[in-house]
Amino acid sequence: MSDIAVTRGARGVDGYVLRQAEPGDLPGARSVMLDTVYRDFGTGYLPQWHSDIIDIDSYYLAPEDNTLFVAVQDGVVAATAGVRGQTPVSPPHPLEVTNRFEEGHTATLYRVYVRPEHRRRGLAAALVDTCLDFIASRDRYTAVYLHTDARTPGAVEFWSKRGTILFDERIAINEMRPEISEAPFQTVHFELEIPR
Repeated sequence: MSDIAVTRGARGVDGYVLRQAEPGDLPGARSVMLDTVYRDFGTGYLPQWHSDIIDIDSYYLAPEDNTLFVAVQDGVVAATAGVRGQTPVSPPHPLEVTNRFEEGHTATLYRVYVRPEHRRRGLAAALVDTCLDFIASRDRYTAVYLHTDARTPGAVEFWSKRGTILFDERIAINEMRPEISEAPFQTVHFELEIPR
């Protein structure tokens, strides 16, 4: 078990164990992720955007500078948060975002998801802090990127307290592309600071 996870797990998340995901956690983590893309995003599983959900091991556990953390209560995965050494690219991301990050030196946060019945207990914040500590422990990373879907309840507010908005597609992209009225973009791009 990670010393980072143990340290953070002792802080403010009573009743949960925060740790790096182990092989036995993967079905539960996958369930949290799939439930989120179906329920909160309303898109369901889309292979071009969600392939990491199916192949968690290859995306998060196998690469040395990647990881997945889970919050577990009574043996059940309640929340997830992942780190991948992946620089955003355009397309699909706006050039204003991709130009800010150096290839090979950017950590991207993925799948920071909490089951609805476990929300408002500090799990997302504790998992993000744990991810940031992991990123800080790697010499490779000089920046942290993430994007969120504004349709997820509380997501933009949560990330706005933790980082800087780089680009809000709800405004910029939708105003430039009025023909996309039936499914407007809801993506908000952020940069977070690495703790030193």
